[in-house]
Amino acid sequence: MALLSADLDYLRRAQAGHFDWGWLHQTRSEWGVRARPGKRGLTLRDITVGTYGAVPDHPSRRTMAPRGADIDPDVPDMGYTINDKAEVWSDNVGDLYEEAVSRQWSATRDIPWGELPDLSPDLEHAMCQLSTVLSEVEMVASDFPAKWLWRINHDFVEAKMFLCTQVMDEARHTEVFRKRALANGGGLGKAKAVVERFLKLILDADSYDEGSALMHLLGEGIVLSLFRAGELIAPSPVEKKIFRLCMQDEARHVAYGTMHLRYRLQRDPTLAEDFHGYLDKGEEIIAMLFSTPEVVEPVTLLVAGSVEAAEQLGLAGADMLRGRVIEEYLQRCDHAGLPRRGRLKLPAELLTGVPGASTAEVA
Repeated sequence: MALLSADLDYLRRAQAGHFDWGWLHQTRSEWGVRARPGKRGLTLRDITVGTYGAVPDHPSRRTMAPRGADIDPDVPDMGYTINDKAEVWSDNVGDLYEEAVSRQWSATRDIPWGELPDLSPDLEHAMCQLSTVLSEVEMVASDFPAKWLWRINHDFVEAKMFLCTQVMDEARHTEVFRKRALANGGGLGKAKAVVERFLKLILDADSYDEGSALMHLLGEGIVLSLFRAGELIAPSPVEKKIFRLCMQDEARHVAYGTMHLRYRLQRDPTLAEDFHGYLDKGEEIIAMLFSTPEVVEPVTLLVAGSVEAAEQLGLAGADMLRGRVIEEYLQRCDHAGLPRRGRLKLPAELLTGVPGASTAEVA
């Protein structure tokens, strides 16, 4: 394809003071429509004014031109493959973006690394093994949005902007847990194949729908529950702050994923079985994670405080945490309009104490 040639005639006319001024006199912008800042400044919600705030369900163009701009008829096609608003949208996405940019924190400056206390070797190993797993799983929540961002129509720019904040959030989570593993003498632990299988399932997803369900609703939801518990079982105030800061980020990602699924199903309820199928596959691997020593035992040890106490308690602490994780996951599914209490792909042994939950019957 030949490159467009520069308009040298225009340059010569402009040099003589003969400007075009078409952009000035022939614009179709909504002159006089003014976005007014609120108490927090000028937010995305504040600029949802006039036709600029109308997000088309199916954009007529695939360009990077700002939504609402006066667009040349011969702009190039960017080849976006996600051109259905319901594929990526949620009603809270603009507010989540504003929260994300206002609550950024630094894993370098905002964690009091110099205050890390010496822990017993067993507790340090437990914290480092848990940090290894979390450093491993958090990066997929950067890789997955990055894989799909360039495919999303630019008319859905608020969703794209939010996903950009998620990429940064998750990079920071990987950073902070890697730093924790290396900051107190323990070092990185063991990476298990079963963890990688779940991450590969997300990255290999054939559609944004599938990957988002596996990551936002299932994977990140489980991590969010673990962060909440982590603040309680953390061996020192340093880890408590790490879990608390990560938790506020993760809550945004899960809120987006839950409300995105709800938005999607409200507009096309026939997709419910597809989403059930995605979660069926994910839950089968999650069941393996719940029975992996490198995942179960560090949490058990941190709950108990010592190997001896852990052996006396058995899996009581881990069982309580697992029950909370599963219940919170089921609540998210209910809220999204995809009830799964009677069709889980989890063994009955993992569902003790989870009200109304049962394993799907095998046909």
